Amino acid sequence: MRFMLLMIPQGYETAAADAQPSVEQVEAMTAYNNALIEAGVLLGGEGLHPPATGARVSFAGGKPKVVDGPFPEAKEILGGYWMIDVASREEAIEWAKRCPGSPNEIIEVRRVQEFEDFAPELQAAAGVEAQRS
Repeated sequence: MRFMLLMIPQGYETAAADAQPSVEQVEAMTAYNNALIEAGVLLGGEGLHPPATGARVSFAGGKPKVVDGPFPEAKEILGGYWMIDVASREEAIEWAKRCPGSPNEIIEVRRVQEFEDFAPELQAAAGVEAQRS
């Protein structure tokens, strides 16, 4: 089963565009990433630049509207993610618990929707192309 571990650093919504982690944070996170690799469960993962460099596209009213960051009204901002492949939700949670997160960080564990998770009529509606992705 694939799971995303979503890093949500509280306060990141107001971080400066050039904000960077400390050397100690990078070293700790590198060790964690290496443990995921050595266990054979890491499929991918990246950190994200602060929201000050981003944009949001909303579709209220049926038309795309772009708002540039930062997003101080946001309660939670994504700071990065890991995509892992493990046997269970419990195993994904155990990996999240091993992360060297700081007191202001939260990891949300979410299972990735697989094509097989959908009811047969939804699979049929998606057609053959969805099965290939």
